[in-house]
Amino acid sequence: MATNKKELIPEQRDELIRTLRERFEKNMDRHKGLNWRKIQEKLEANPGKLWSLDEMEVTGGEPDVVGLDKKTGTYMFVDCSAESPKGRRSICYDREALESRKAHKPANSALDMAAEMGIELLTEEQYQALQQLGTFDAKTSSWLKTPNGVRERGGAIFGDWRFGRVFIYHNGADSYYGVRGFRGALFV
Repeated sequence: MATNKKELIPEQRDELIRTLRERFEKNMDRHKGLNWRKIQEKLEANPGKLWSLDEMEVTGGEPDVVGLDKKTGTYMFVDCSAESPKGRRSICYDREALESRKAHKPANSALDMAAEMGIELLTEEQYQALQQLGTFDAKTSSWLKTPNGVRERGGAIFGDWRFGRVFIYHNGADSYYGVRGFRGALFV
């Protein structure tokens, strides 16, 4: 597959860029005023970021550009799959939660997977902004970056779309469900 852990071989890189371009062109409402050529130049100059985007893609995230920080010139890619990415479900929130489970441990945690992939969990604000671009998590839910005060008390937050609106709620950080995964963000 890859030449090393964090770099795609040329064929993979070209296919990923083609997929990202097609998704960009198909969903122009997510990134009005942005220029694909400039985005592609940034991607090609950052092979590690391309590797992370490929990880988002292969786990079912369907990453797409949703914004540009004009001060830094950084593009924000977010998982735009209709439901929480299939390859990232049935996981608890973090390593501490995973290790605290005595039985029936999930295979991984959201924070560990995100770190391995080189991405970040969406914040509550980023999740709310994503939901302005479409309907996401109508049948699933996604762990979100949890405030320290909530996590220190054993909890973690997640979001979903139900009854025509976004809900942000909580669960024990050690819980996991077949329909809960996480959405990531990558800044290029």
